[in-house]
Amino acid sequence: MARGNRPSHGSLQIRPRKRAKSQMPRINSWPKVEESTLLGFAGFKAGMTHITMIDDGHSATKNQEILVPVTVVEVPPMIMFGLRAYSEDPRSLAPQVFSDAFSTDEKISKLLFLPKTDGLSAIEKSLDKVTEIRALVAAVPSKTHIGAKRPVKMEVAVGGKSAKDKFEYCKALLGKEIKAADVFKEGEYVDLVSVTTGKGWQGPVKRIGVELQRHKATGKVRHVGTLGPWHPARVMYTAPQAGQMGYHKRTEIAKRIIKISDKPEEINPDGGFINFGLVRNDYLLIKGSVGGPKKRLIRMRKSWRTVPAPKKPEIKYVSKTSKQG
Repeated sequence: MARGNRPSHGSLQIRPRKRAKSQMPRINSWPKVEESTLLGFAGFKAGMTHITMIDDGHSATKNQEILVPVTVVEVPPMIMFGLRAYSEDPRSLAPQVFSDAFSTDEKISKLLFLPKTDGLSAIEKSLDKVTEIRALVAAVPSKTHIGAKRPVKMEVAVGGKSAKDKFEYCKALLGKEIKAADVFKEGEYVDLVSVTTGKGWQGPVKRIGVELQRHKATGKVRHVGTLGPWHPARVMYTAPQAGQMGYHKRTEIAKRIIKISDKPEEINPDGGFINFGLVRNDYLLIKGSVGGPKKRLIRMRKSWRTVPAPKKPEIKYVSKTSKQG
């Protein structure tokens, strides 16, 4: 008699295929950097275009002009409105106190709905117990053409040799604006975290990629042949079935920043990007595609993997033709 079990087959990396809890994705892990700087930033996806640049890699086209697709991400300045201190816990980091720093812009400060607490002095007095300092920043979509007004609050890790260095760095930036050029460099590799484009409820053929049934198979074509074996006597979560497709939180590793600029006229097509409009602030050109539709919030993090040192790409041409992608 055959065995009632067997090793599982297939990758479970992209499971569960369920809707993301929020369009503002959380980043749960950060790399360790000794330089005093923010380890992340956020922007809004504008669209795609293409450039020609000199290939500075190790491929067969090295030192030749190549055509590269890039994604345009508008990155208006972010505001640091507070900081949070953590102490070591047997399982994870435990939050301690919350500071009461506000933005210099009264309109934005009111939209943030911040509690009035005197946490800054409390953090300074207990720095010997603090092991981690993280910045509380807000992206300001009202400075763009996407139509959203309320700032998007998030927590970003800070680099530094000690908690005191991180605290002094955050204290100096409280209430001030931070630009993407202060965090990243041209040619640097970053990790991108976003929520992909939602496609609603889809069947197993489109969602999982199962083959179509032959025309005499139980009168159905776009369905699953079997939901599993007799044992275990239940439908496993790995069985291909209909369900939610898209609107998933996904992380893309080591995507290269081709360009950082504060001159949007260099990239804006006539009439602006389709379904987005004109870029009004600083922007990034990121090599390849980025998950999510137009206007979606894109979070960037310094690369977790070991990557080459930043080397500024040599760009020859940037297309300003209006595109659908």
